[in-house]
Amino acid sequence: MFAAYVTVTILASAFTAIAAVTYLIGHDYPKAQLDMKRLPRSWGPRLGTALAAGSLGLLAGFAVPLLGTLAAAGLVLYFVGALIAHLRVGSRQLVGPVVFFLTVVAALAVGLGYHGVW
Repeated sequence: MFAAYVTVTILASAFTAIAAVTYLIGHDYPKAQLDMKRLPRSWGPRLGTALAAGSLGLLAGFAVPLLGTLAAAGLVLYFVGALIAHLRVGSRQLVGPVVFFLTVVAALAVGLGYHGVW
């Protein structure tokens, strides 16, 4: 169980860290996504910061399990919001948000399975 916990957590942290970097450096893809979802571009750095905090929180969960659980739960909520934003504008490009969502759900599940609820 430990190997699955470490692998899935690092994978989820890497995915969200890469997404955070694209938002924080002002890459064109996140800007296009914000435009498509009819969200202000000023949200880009805030969303990137939330992703970065979640990514670091997942890694901090190796030392403080409750922090990792809270970070994973926060990322699950973040990607639920991303899915809702896609559906709100009628986007059918759901593969990306679904992959991220399932990855952070898996990180939450294996973290809870390994450490328990508290």
